[in-house]
Amino acid sequence: MSRYRAMAYIVGAMLIVLIFVAVPVKYIGGEPALSSVVSPVHGLLYMVYLVFAFDLYRRAGWPLSRMAVMVGAGFVPFLAFYIERKITQEAKAAIEVDTA
Repeated sequence: MSRYRAMAYIVGAMLIVLIFVAVPVKYIGGEPALSSVVSPVHGLLYMVYLVFAFDLYRRAGWPLSRMAVMVGAGFVPFLAFYIERKITQEAKAAIEVDTA
């Protein structure tokens, strides 16, 4: 669960940097260098995030809709932080039920 949580924060922060800093610098400022670095880094980290999200989804035995929510969290700025919080709470509750 901590791997998923860490990657959710990292991917969320990278998406914010990409959308609110790198893309405006590219299209408004005419300087594509930052975007050409941040975009592939975010893409790579998003793939790692998906692996950890799938692992958590599989171990928790959640429905496919929960996985879809986790996947979508990497597309919308700030959503990753909210979804991470909800998923972590649900995972902790599921773990407590399983160990009881």
